[in-house]
Amino acid sequence: MVERILAPVAAWIIMIISAGGYLGIVGLMAIESACIPLPSEIIMPFAGYLVSTGRFSLFWVATAGAIGCNVGSILAYEVGKRGGRPFVERYGKYVLLNMHDLELAERFFARWGSATVLICRLLPFVRSFIAFPAGVARMPLAKFHLYTFVGSWPWCFGLAWVGMKLGAAWHTDPRLGKILHGADAAVVAVLAIGIAFILWHKLKKPR
Repeated sequence: MVERILAPVAAWIIMIISAGGYLGIVGLMAIESACIPLPSEIIMPFAGYLVSTGRFSLFWVATAGAIGCNVGSILAYEVGKRGGRPFVERYGKYVLLNMHDLELAERFFARWGSATVLICRLLPFVRSFIAFPAGVARMPLAKFHLYTFVGSWPWCFGLAWVGMKLGAAWHTDPRLGKILHGADAAVVAVLAIGIAFILWHKLKKPR
């Protein structure tokens, strides 16, 4: 069951990265940062695996990933900047975004300012959606892209480094395959629970 869930996504990501090289990484991470659910937790470790084979450089893999985050964030930022509250009121339910989320983001920006983007780019889940409230808050574009890149680079580097280390050890340690086989089920279970909780929280009727 786990293999049937992960295999098509993994195969597609590997195909894109293998065919497109660094540009493939940029494109995939751009999709992830455009509020489309294609997790960087899958993309970057595969890129890191190809580092272990000698095809890529770890530094440039992380850099390509961070550039992709900037590219994909442009769309979400502009939608937030131009649409703002009216967009959330009219279309927010279709992207699981409501006025409470927007007000929370506005308070966060009011307290922490531009550092909000830098901090959130280092956090799972939230990092993919922070560009929209940054646009709503009309954060200066140059600073937004700078903080997006600075926050995304260590995230991409860390995930790629893990993939590189696992790739290097894959054929040298027979225990690794057994551990990862069990870990696959755990990862899918955690993601399913997390998604279910988010959907319940977003879609429940307000009291």
